[in-house]
Amino acid sequence: MSYGLYCGLSGRIVTPCDASYQEDRQGWNRAIQKYPLVINYCYTAFDVSCAVLWARQNNAALRVRNGGHNYEGYSNGNCVLIIDVSEMKGIEFDNKLCTVRVQGGVNNRELYEFVSSKGYPFPGGTCPTVGVCGYALGGGWGLSCRHFGLGCDSIEEIEMVDYQGCILKVNRLCNPDLFWALRGAGGGNFGVIVSITFRLPPPVSNVTLVEIDYSAVDYKTQELFLYTWQEWLSCADERMTLISRIYNSETDGLSMLVRGIFYGGQEEAKKLLESFLDIQGAISNIEYMSFLEAVTILGSSYPEFERFQSVSRFVYRKFNSREIENIVKLVQQRPPGSVFAGLSMYALGGKVAEIDEDKTAFLYRGAHYIIWLETIWEDDSFAHINSEWINRQLQHLIPLTVGSYVNFPHSYLPEYLNEYYGDHVSCLEKIKKIYDPCNVFTFPQALGTRKCHKSKQNRITDNLKGYYEYEHREEMHKKQKNYRKFRYITQKPEETS
Repeated sequence: MSYGLYCGLSGRIVTPCDASYQEDRQGWNRAIQKYPLVINYCYTAFDVSCAVLWARQNNAALRVRNGGHNYEGYSNGNCVLIIDVSEMKGIEFDNKLCTVRVQGGVNNRELYEFVSSKGYPFPGGTCPTVGVCGYALGGGWGLSCRHFGLGCDSIEEIEMVDYQGCILKVNRLCNPDLFWALRGAGGGNFGVIVSITFRLPPPVSNVTLVEIDYSAVDYKTQELFLYTWQEWLSCADERMTLISRIYNSETDGLSMLVRGIFYGGQEEAKKLLESFLDIQGAISNIEYMSFLEAVTILGSSYPEFERFQSVSRFVYRKFNSREIENIVKLVQQRPPGSVFAGLSMYALGGKVAEIDEDKTAFLYRGAHYIIWLETIWEDDSFAHINSEWINRQLQHLIPLTVGSYVNFPHSYLPEYLNEYYGDHVSCLEKIKKIYDPCNVFTFPQALGTRKCHKSKQNRITDNLKGYYEYEHREEMHKKQKNYRKFRYITQKPEETS
């Protein structure tokens, strides 16, 4: 294969002939294996512009990637150009305006470390290697959202490379319709984001880290836990944001946990958490520490990768006792090959709900929380049966819930645009036609449909005919194990008084 085929691309290029290709093509969810045509690591907006133009000139489909954490692998694909911005790491702080400008490749860990050095927190995500831009473009749930709003609520300005390779400035005055759309529906739909400027929250020195574990419980305790969760959330202090989880793991059996951040002191946090601490078997670590220490601890248990299938839904009401019983039953039995089946609840409300649902493309402002069902396996031979299990369990959640969170996508949603964007779909489709009329930016659940590329011959992929069939066999990955530090509970903290 000749590198002349890639003339016009700048930055760093990885092709199927390169030794690093097998690792570079991987995303975080190793259950999904894709074989891109070329991976273009971009260092500048100029590199991104060249990549977009190259894709159009060569009739090659493209995908946009930063951290590679899209749960369905939509930042990757077979025979596509990946525009990878993960090496665009610039961060600029404006002390006068109290803003921070991050380039497209900055991840949560890097931004947390930077803003903490200036004395600020940030409403970012929990996983340290998730890209900040992708996180915020989908709405951006994090453990500060009830106090500071979603990640997208702090966006002041965006720089985006469009389908013509032009750099657009996007804010409340310049391209305001696109500014609305990008805050909640922006991931991969309209262009390549090369930077975002965020408004910083007020300076904070310390916060209270919340960790509560319950191991080897029975299903009745899990029912009590879910009841406690929804009662707590109905009157929760907006300074506290929690994740709660009921699960069934290979190592812990039926268990539960709570993780969170409170923007206040340790003793006050304990009082606010009394209903959780009163549940039998609670082991807690509620500790006052720096913001950076807290987010580092919360993110430390994420593995390098996983194999999983999941689905998310928004919850708008309290469940009755029968509904709680049926929800808890969803994880009583793991599917074959699963090492972990869990149901997580991500608290909303607070500042999230104070913003009108039409102010950004993120529609579900009035939801109480996001509920997220997942199963994790380590042997690829169990992938199909675990995916089928998720789809069966989803049918029990649909009548009780409304819509799905686009940052937790699910490939089997039949009406996925309506599920992700609800009443905003029509407006988003109109904006898509304005800023990407040729549907250059697409993926399996993207806004719009392809119009420009499907009928023309692709000379690049023609040169690769048969290459993927014979050289990239998935069997080489089926025996690959994820020897991970368990993501959910790494070490039981000592019980505090």
